[in-house]
Amino acid sequence: MLSSLKLLPIILLLGGVVACDTGRHSSAGFRLPLDGDVENGKASFVALGCYQCHQVSGVNLPKPAVQAPVMVALGGQVPTEVTDGYLVTSIVNPSYALAPYPRDLITVGGKSRMPDYRDRMTVQQLVDTVAFLQSRYTVVPPARPVYR
Repeated sequence: MLSSLKLLPIILLLGGVVACDTGRHSSAGFRLPLDGDVENGKASFVALGCYQCHQVSGVNLPKPAVQAPVMVALGGQVPTEVTDGYLVTSIVNPSYALAPYPRDLITVGGKSRMPDYRDRMTVQQLVDTVAFLQSRYTVVPPARPVYR
C-alpha cells in the first residue's frame, strides 16, 4: 500500500505529460521573434484592409469603405492571455476557429468571410501585426467569488 502511494505522484506526472498535446499541430514551442514593431503592425493592419471588418480596442482606424455585416472586435480585456499562435492561426487560416458571432454574419459557405493572407503578407508584416494586436489585449482575470 505504501509503495503505491509513493508511485501516485509519478503516475500523475506521466499522465499529465501524455495528455499534453505535443504533436505537429500543438502550439507548444511556437514562438514569434520578439522584435515585432507595433506601429508597423498597425500600418500593415490598415494597408491590408483589416480595418474594413475589424475594430481594435483603443485604436482609431480609418472608416470602412463598406460596412461589414459585423465588425469583429479585437483587443480589450480578456480573462487569459491570447497566444501568438492563436493570432497567427487566425490570420493565415481564419476558418480554423471562428469568432463567437452569429455564423451567418461571419461566414460564406461555412468558411470565414476573412480572406486568406498566406499569399498577401510578408512574414515581417505577420510578426508586426501580431505585435500590434498583442499590444491591445489586457489580461484581467475573472473576479473570484466572495464566500461568506
